[in-house]
Amino acid sequence: MSVTNPVHRQPEPDPWILAWLARLPAGARVLDFACGSGRHARAAAALGLTVVAIDADMQALASVGEGIAVVRAELEVAPWPFAEAGFDAVIVSNYLFRSRLDLLCGLIRPTGVLLYQTFAVGNESLGRPRNPDFLLRPGELLEVAARNGLHVLAYEDGILGSPARARIQRIVACRPLLRLDAMPLGA
Repeated sequence: MSVTNPVHRQPEPDPWILAWLARLPAGARVLDFACGSGRHARAAAALGLTVVAIDADMQALASVGEGIAVVRAELEVAPWPFAEAGFDAVIVSNYLFRSRLDLLCGLIRPTGVLLYQTFAVGNESLGRPRNPDFLLRPGELLEVAARNGLHVLAYEDGILGSPARARIQRIVACRPLLRLDAMPLGA
């Protein structure tokens, strides 16, 4: 006989994102964009990071947890709620709104990182989402990084096997402290 636990379990943070968050120094300022119920925000806070979680869903934000700054905003229509270069890391997981990609890159401080993962073309044969508006095109995250002067530290494009199969792209890209291409020869 199976007994269902009445306690609602929060989704676990992605181990790949956790591994990169663990490299940040204590107190680093992190934005969890389109955070949902805050699985990555909670994980970042548990690592001693200063976390801001933003989402449009007030009910989801209610479960983010204590010690995390929460911002409710319509992410796709409202004015941009953040100043440039304000975060040591920006996390985006399972969310895509292309018109915000460059703005998200602009939030990263020098030496800060973008941790971005979401569904990619090919996922439509495995499950949801199926709409191409919500699926990254091949190499799209690499294009975003290049367009914004970010240095790619890690990139993956493939199928994840468990718990559910999904086609994803994910990237970790940092803003270099100095732009080497802008330095004159002989300097």
